[in-house]
Amino acid sequence: MTTSRTALLHAGTLAAYLKDRLPHRRTDALKRLAEVLLGILQAESALHRKIALHLPRTASLDSKTRVVARVFHNLHLTPQDVLDVLLPLLPNGRLTMVMDRTTWHYGQTPLNILVLGVALGGVVLPLIWTVLPHQGNSSGAARILLVAQLLKVLPAKRWAVLIADREFVGKQWCVWLRWKGIKRCFRIKENTRIDDLLARDQFQDLQPGEVRSVFEKAWVYGTWMRVVVTLSPAGDRVIVASDLSVLDTLFTYKKRWGVECTFSAMKARGLGLEDTDMTAPDRLSRLFGLLCIVLAWMVRVGEAAQESAPLTLDNRGRKARSTARTGWTLLSQAVRWGLDTFWTYLGLLKTAFPSPGEGKARSVSC
Repeated sequence: MTTSRTALLHAGTLAAYLKDRLPHRRTDALKRLAEVLLGILQAESALHRKIALHLPRTASLDSKTRVVARVFHNLHLTPQDVLDVLLPLLPNGRLTMVMDRTTWHYGQTPLNILVLGVALGGVVLPLIWTVLPHQGNSSGAARILLVAQLLKVLPAKRWAVLIADREFVGKQWCVWLRWKGIKRCFRIKENTRIDDLLARDQFQDLQPGEVRSVFEKAWVYGTWMRVVVTLSPAGDRVIVASDLSVLDTLFTYKKRWGVECTFSAMKARGLGLEDTDMTAPDRLSRLFGLLCIVLAWMVRVGEAAQESAPLTLDNRGRKARSTARTGWTLLSQAVRWGLDTFWTYLGLLKTAFPSPGEGKARSVSC
């Protein structure tokens, strides 16, 4: 079978999988969507012309570029559609959620996306997002709206904790999460009031690597929270307020680093989100959603590969290659060269991530 025919078969099979998840979408539209997803995977770029180079069509490059543009401009793919694809991949049990935002500029135009996702496979898989119409931090109302939308399909009882950095704090926001029964684990600023004192005035004699806690829960942002303080080897004070125990607070907050790995895998060091010249919020949101699907597939494949053959570690004891990068390497080779392993990897896209502590994933219907 020729490479072109194999590529068409791959796209058709992926489209059939998407049809199972999105039965309300037209088959021809999902076929174009599948071609673009595989094109993004191979091109590592969000530029239409680079994606078009990998479409399995005999048309001219200009014609294929217009096909890619129509997917982003005309295909009514919504964040809910992306969520319908991603939700079956979530493992059983309670989930660690992370909120953050990613920002960059296209010329003089700032692009700013607020993201809420789940920590899986060493990254944070975005589940829902919104393109902010301004630079800088999000408002409490924007965060509340994002969480409320996800709660419609993922109830609070499935949330183990919500992790966020220093910019995602505020009285209205923290009180609302408490009211919804969502445990919080937030890094707070040095000028935050803890009871009647500023955070920077707590534990002035702290030594690098030492961990201390306010003896009892403190009044922070309108609610009672546990406050834990540590000093990094570089001398940076890390102050975390949470609803968790002292031992769990810092261990849990470290999982926030997965969102940095996510943005790295989606931007310049991965799928090329920053390459896009689209600035319209609806089109940018649609592109981000497609990248989320590709990222989920990469991480799912990478995690399965690392379970069977663990990666070597570098001198610092870290994996020499990330889970997402491992998955991208295997997937892109299978798609580009028509390898039989593609069908195994497609099967992984139909299989949920294993729950923490499980060695084997559960299958989901599709």
